[in-house]
Amino acid sequence: MPNEIKNWKLNIALFLSGQCVSLFGSMVVHYAVLWHITLTARSGVAMMLFTISVTIPMFLVSPIAGVWADRYSKKMLICIADAAIAAVTLFMAVLFSLGFEYMALLLVCIAARGLGQGIQTPAVGSFLPEIVPEESLIRVNGISGSMQSAIMFCSPVAGGALIAFMPIQTALYLDVLTASIGISLLLFFVKSFPKEKKPEQKARRELIDGFKYIKGHAFIKKLMILSVLYNLLITPAAVLTPLQVVRNFGPDEWRLVAIELAFFVGMALGGLFIAAWGGFKNKSHTMALAIALTGIFVIGLGITGSFIIYMACIGFSGFSVAVFNAPMMTVIQTKIEAEFLGRVFSVLTMLASITMPTGMVVWGPLADIVLIDWLMISSGLGILLTGVFFVMSKTLMEAGINRQG
Repeated sequence: MPNEIKNWKLNIALFLSGQCVSLFGSMVVHYAVLWHITLTARSGVAMMLFTISVTIPMFLVSPIAGVWADRYSKKMLICIADAAIAAVTLFMAVLFSLGFEYMALLLVCIAARGLGQGIQTPAVGSFLPEIVPEESLIRVNGISGSMQSAIMFCSPVAGGALIAFMPIQTALYLDVLTASIGISLLLFFVKSFPKEKKPEQKARRELIDGFKYIKGHAFIKKLMILSVLYNLLITPAAVLTPLQVVRNFGPDEWRLVAIELAFFVGMALGGLFIAAWGGFKNKSHTMALAIALTGIFVIGLGITGSFIIYMACIGFSGFSVAVFNAPMMTVIQTKIEAEFLGRVFSVLTMLASITMPTGMVVWGPLADIVLIDWLMISSGLGILLTGVFFVMSKTLMEAGINRQG
């Protein structure tokens, strides 16, 4: 990063503020549409269609989005993706205001947002190293994660309030406003210093080169395998906890709200903690500790009979997830060469977008056959074994301290 960036803290503050405002609008729409469809259709098929609309477009666009992030201006790519999402959302809001209230339109809107997010996520992840000094990346990633968790804490409440007292299009209009604020801050106030790019190639060749790069670097390949295992095993804790609460503690709505908020509070505190602490000198040690803690608290979800302790386990699970994410992001941002960073993040986005739906194909039906308590215990043990695999991998351990991949 050039020496002339003396006020990088103001620069990153403007960037993160704009992204959080935009994320707030996006998540309000996400929850408002989800609950609108739930209350209107009351159908498992409708929930399946919603999940597919969110995840599959993101999965399909992520590989080429990584090529674009490496080839073009990440700043402009983020702005264009946000603007395209806002345009589709505005169109849907107008249609609903005119009386065309069809669930299919909402699913189209969600699918378009999935495409935009699939383009935007790799660009954001690979943009941070252009505006943050390397030695400060882990703290910035921690702060970013904490801010996102705070937004995730507020957005379900806001989304629920909107659909309770206002028509669904109000949430859509809100998202257009927040996206406009985020785009304006990034476009006019955030300065970036992109690294020199190599000459352009065909997108297909660049995509193939990206996969070859991942294949040729043992640490990123193993880290992606670990990430997939981690996400598959944490799926019960992420998705099945509401059903477990209803079965174990009763169908009280406040309990469902409480566990949602506990997780996001835990994530926010975890982000602040890692931002203040900075983690161990070897970032891989921090990740290994976080994996172990996640496994322990997920096991706790399966053995406790107290709702207070259950909430604490959920909160600490969110805490440990945040402590894991920040150093993982930092290792990737500092170990991957700039011209491949967007493609690596796009593969991570693609894997993340498909892992949870895939996991639910297994965990969902099992929840109707086996006690969810046992699913939590087994997945928690699996997470602990994943942590053992992480610690035993010399490649992953060295990745936390070495500069060269």
